[in-house]
Amino acid sequence: MDYRKGSIGRIFAVRIDHGEDVLGELSGLAVKEEIRSAFFIMLGAMGSADLVTGPKDKFVPPTIVWSKFDDAREILGAGDIFWENGAPKIHLHGPPGAARELLWVASGKRHRHSWCLRYLLLRWILLRKGYLMKK
Repeated sequence: MDYRKGSIGRIFAVRIDHGEDVLGELSGLAVKEEIRSAFFIMLGAMGSADLVTGPKDKFVPPTIVWSKFDDAREILGAGDIFWENGAPKIHLHGPPGAARELLWVASGKRHRHSWCLRYLLLRWILLRKGYLMKK
């Protein structure tokens, strides 16, 4: 186990509007506001997404399983922002719900760029961490 003690820095309330690129908007905010490390929670609805729904097997490194949807889904998620190679990386987990199925979102540094488009309204509460995690 490794850990660092820190404090919450700035707090952002973020609304992403219909048709906007969720991860692109959040990455842009991280650049504009110089957010180097943060935790966020989100809720709302998405109209489409290309997302990771889990590893194929329980091995390291994992073989990624991709799924997508292009209909309206409710979502409640949590994740973090960190920087890698001079750019913000978004790591998001959450189940976009529909009456017929449940999919888990996992978008992180080991995965290709995921995309998702906002449908109606998506709200984020972003807590900037007052420290940088280093290994």
